[in-house]
Amino acid sequence: MNREQFSIAVKDVFAFYEAMGFERLPIPVKPVISRNSASGARGAALDALRSAIGDCRKCKLSQQRTHIVFGEGNANARLMFIGEAPGREEDLQARPFVGEAGTLLTRLIEKMGFTRADVYIANIVKCRPPMNRDPDPEEIEMCRGFVEKQIEIIQPRVIMSLGRISSQTLTGDPKLKITAVRGRRFDYKGIPMIPTFHPAYLIRTPKDKWLTWADAQKVLELLGNKEVR
Repeated sequence: MNREQFSIAVKDVFAFYEAMGFERLPIPVKPVISRNSASGARGAALDALRSAIGDCRKCKLSQQRTHIVFGEGNANARLMFIGEAPGREEDLQARPFVGEAGTLLTRLIEKMGFTRADVYIANIVKCRPPMNRDPDPEEIEMCRGFVEKQIEIIQPRVIMSLGRISSQTLTGDPKLKITAVRGRRFDYKGIPMIPTFHPAYLIRTPKDKWLTWADAQKVLELLGNKEVR
């Protein structure tokens, strides 16, 4: 079906329900929170992905969540940050990294010369684990396809993985230790990836902030290299 045929079909559906006396479609529609700051094909694709996720109930994390935290930022971002899971504030606001750790991440982004609207921020899992525990392997496996699709749509030039779980998931190495691999370059399906500490860790261990800044310098070097891929 081409675009013209699709448009005609949609109009026919609305005409049918109007003839039946309905003022709106007789189906429940839940609002979808979308904060993609770029229009165009990639923004539309992200919106479609969020709609496809809907009120996901694939794993037990859905039982206690307040909101699905899809992700936000520039659909055409050159740099993508990927954490592990939403926390309390993220669950309440349906936005990634808006709590104390989010404040620290925002400072890093700005120190790198960007704003949050310039980059894209997401998590491996989209629902908050109870008591902010680590997501378990089954939960990660059920959810990882969504962030993988986000990466495929956005096609960032560089990924910065935040923390052990994000880095393990994207490298496919469940034994990876973030202290051993932070700052090293990995490739995720041809996209350079630099692991670093999760901002929540830096809140507990502020002396290691300089290590994260060193990792950020490597990301900036990659972004400045036109032949990065």
